[in-house]
Amino acid sequence: MSGRPTELRYIRFFEELAKKDVKTVGGKNASLGEMAGALRPFGIEVPGGFALTAEAYRLFLSANKLEKTIFEFLKIQKVKAGAKIRKLLLHVPLPLVLQQELRAAYHLLSRRYGKENLKVAVRSSATAEDLPEASFAGQHESFLNVQGADELLSYAKRCMVSLFTDRAIAYREEKGFDHRRVFLSVGVQKMVRADLASAGVMFTLETESGFPDIVTINAAFGLGENVVGGKVNPDEYQVYKPFLNDQSKQPIIEKNLGSKEKKLIYSSRQRTRNISTSSRERSSFVLSDQEILKLASWGAAIEKHYARPMDIEWAKDGDEQKFYIVQARPETVFAKKGELLFSNYRLEEKGRLLFKGLAIGSKIASGPAQVIRSVREIKKFQAGNILVTTTTTPDWVPVMKKASGIITDLGGRTSHAAIVSRELGIPAIVGSRIATKKIKNRQLVTISCAKGEEGLVYDGLLKYKVKTEKRVNALPKTSFKTKIMLNIASPSAALRYYHLPVSGIGLARMEFIISNTIRIHPMAILQTEKVKSPKIRSEIEKLTCSYPSKSAYFVELLAMGIAKIAASQYPQEVILRLSDFKTNEYAALLGGSFFEPKEENPMLGFRGASRYYHPLYQPGFELECRAIHKAREEMGFKNLSVMVPFCRTLEEAKRVLQLLCQNGLKRARGKLKVYVMAEIPSNVILAEAFASLFDGFSIGSNDLTQLILGVDRDSALLSSLFKEDNPAVKWAILQLIEKAHLKGVKVGLCGQAPSDNPAFARFLIKAGIDSISLNPDAVTSFFKGNKFE
Repeated sequence: MSGRPTELRYIRFFEELAKKDVKTVGGKNASLGEMAGALRPFGIEVPGGFALTAEAYRLFLSANKLEKTIFEFLKIQKVKAGAKIRKLLLHVPLPLVLQQELRAAYHLLSRRYGKENLKVAVRSSATAEDLPEASFAGQHESFLNVQGADELLSYAKRCMVSLFTDRAIAYREEKGFDHRRVFLSVGVQKMVRADLASAGVMFTLETESGFPDIVTINAAFGLGENVVGGKVNPDEYQVYKPFLNDQSKQPIIEKNLGSKEKKLIYSSRQRTRNISTSSRERSSFVLSDQEILKLASWGAAIEKHYARPMDIEWAKDGDEQKFYIVQARPETVFAKKGELLFSNYRLEEKGRLLFKGLAIGSKIASGPAQVIRSVREIKKFQAGNILVTTTTTPDWVPVMKKASGIITDLGGRTSHAAIVSRELGIPAIVGSRIATKKIKNRQLVTISCAKGEEGLVYDGLLKYKVKTEKRVNALPKTSFKTKIMLNIASPSAALRYYHLPVSGIGLARMEFIISNTIRIHPMAILQTEKVKSPKIRSEIEKLTCSYPSKSAYFVELLAMGIAKIAASQYPQEVILRLSDFKTNEYAALLGGSFFEPKEENPMLGFRGASRYYHPLYQPGFELECRAIHKAREEMGFKNLSVMVPFCRTLEEAKRVLQLLCQNGLKRARGKLKVYVMAEIPSNVILAEAFASLFDGFSIGSNDLTQLILGVDRDSALLSSLFKEDNPAVKWAILQLIEKAHLKGVKVGLCGQAPSDNPAFARFLIKAGIDSISLNPDAVTSFFKGNKFE
C-alpha cells in the first residue's frame, strides 16, 4: 500500500496478506488479504483495511504479564474462568507501541478514502478460526460503525478480549484446541454503507443438500448482521453455476421473497440500531436479477480461486452503488460430511398441521417443545426437547446441542440457527414467524424436514420411519441394459438426490410446483376478476405483488421450479410431465373452485391432454408452455423433455402437439423430445400410431392397471384385485414394448410397482424395457445384491 510507514511492525495491510498468513492474522484477515491481492483484478471488490497481527495479541498479554494467570484460571476453572479473564484484560492498557501503530494505520486508511475519521468495522480473526476442522463462526466479537482512533483502540482491545468469551472457551475445549496455541488478530475494515442498501451471505453450494453446482444467496436491506444472526427472514436466491459464463443464459433457478421486517442501520449513539422496513421493502426483492448474477459470478470466482466451497459475506454500498465482499471462509458443513450414509425419513401417519417454515436438513423429530425466549433462560432447557425460540446466536450453541430439533421465528438458510443445526445433524425449521406464539411449553410436536424446502410442524407425536442406506457413487455392474432413472416432484428434493448415480429423471411432476409454490389456479391468474371471493382475490394480489404481472409470477416461479429439477441431473435427460391434476385437485388451488366443473368421477374426467386444448383451460396451458420455454431457451436447460399425460386419442395427441408447437415447443427443434404416457388401453392398442407422433412412451402402471382391470385404484375394498403384475397388465406392457421397438421408439415405466415388487422389475427388464423410473429411496435397494438380475 502506497505511503505505508515502514515502522509498523504489528500492522499488515490487506494488500500485503495472502491465505498463507493464517498463523499471522487468522483465517478471516488472511482471506481478505488473499482476495484483495488476487481477486481484485477480476473485478471483485474488497473494502480496504488492515490487520493487527497475532503477534500484537501475544505482546498484549506478555506486556501486562497475564499469560500465566490466564492459563492457570483456565486450567482450574475452564469455561467458568471466562468472566474473570475478560474483566482482567479490560482493565489493563494496550501496549503503547500498539496504540501508536493502530492510530497511524487508521489515519493512513482514512486518508486513502479521503476522510479525516473513516468509519470502520472492527472484526476478530482467530488463528485457528474458519479452518475445515474448526467450523463454528461467531465465537468472537465484531463491532460496526467505529469512528475515530480512540474508539478504534477501545474496540480493538474488546475484540482481543473476546478470545475468552464463554462460548469461545467452550468451543476450544470441545474441539481439543490448546488455549495457549490460539491467538487473535484484529481486522479493521472500511465500513460499507449497506445501511443505505443491502447485505447478506452467499454459499457456493446448495446449503441443504450440498449440491455443488449452485450459489445460494441470502439478502436483506441494511447491514448484514441481521442475516448472519438470523434476526430477519431474508430473500433467498439460487443460481446454477455452470451457466454463469454464458451470456445467452439466465440461470437464476430460485427466488424466494423474505419478510424482512427490519433492517440494521448506523446510529451515532449506539453505532447501529434496527428499524422497521417499509411495506414496499417487505414486498420487494432486495436484489435485481442482474445483481444476483453478479454476486453469484463473484462467488463462483472466489470458490475457483480457493478450490473449495466458500461461505461469503457481501454488502452493497448505497452511496457508491457498489458491491463488496467483506468476508470469505471455507464452507465447513459438507467439507466435513462424508458420503457414507444416506437416511430417508418418512411420516407414517397424518396429523394436524400447526404451521410451516424453512426446512433445514431432511430429518424428522418429535417430542416435548420447550419455548426459550432469552439466552438467560437456556439453563432451564431439558435435553431431548425441541427448542423453540425467536432466533439464536453463538451463545445458544450449548443448548442447541441438547435439542432433538429446533424451531425459530426468524432466520433464513444462512442464519446461525440453520448453520449450527446442519453441523449438529439435527432438523430445524427456521423463519416460521409464529412458533413462539403458536407453541405452548411442553406441547408435544413433530417437526418434519423430509418434504424438501418446506418444514412442517405438526401437533402431537407422529410415527415416522427412517431408512438408512450407504451412499453410492456408481451402480453395480449388471447384465441388463435398462436405465435406472428417478421420479421427482419437489425441486428441492431433486437436489437432495443429485448424488445418486442414475441416468436422469424419468418423471418430474409439474403439478407439485403449481400446488406447493405457485398455489394459484392458472385461470385465476389470468382472470382474477372472475374470482368472486374478496379474501381469495386479496391473497392472490399479495402473492403476486412482487412481480411485473400475475402471469409473470406464474411463469417465473414455474420455470424456476422446473429448471431446479433439470439442474439436479444436467446434462442428463429430465422428462417433465405436463400438468395432470384432476378437476377436484385443480379446484383446491386458490381461485380454482370458480373455474373447475364438478365431476362425479374426476379420475376419468377432465384431465390430462383433454384440458390443454379446451377453452376452459387452454390459456392456462399456454402459461405452462411459456414456463417450459423459459426454462429451456432462456435459462439454458436443454436437457428438458416433455411428456403428455392421459392422452386418449390420436386426434387429441395431434392437437396437443400443435399447441406445443404454437407456443415455441416444437418436437425436435432444439433437440426437444416429446413423450406420451401409456396409461390408457388405447395407447397400447394403437401403439404404432402413437409411436409415429411421439419420441417414446412412459408407462403409468397405476392408471393402466386401473383401466385394464376396471378396478378403482383408490378403493380399499378392491385393493386385493389391484395388481400391476396381473397377466392382462403384463400382456399389455409386452405388447407396447414390442410395437414401440418395431417403430424405433423407447419405452420407460414410472410407476411405483418396480420399487415394491422385485419380481415385476425382473419381468420389465426381461421384456427389454428401456428405462425404469424409481422413487429415490428405492434406487440403492433396487440394486442391492443385484437381486433384479
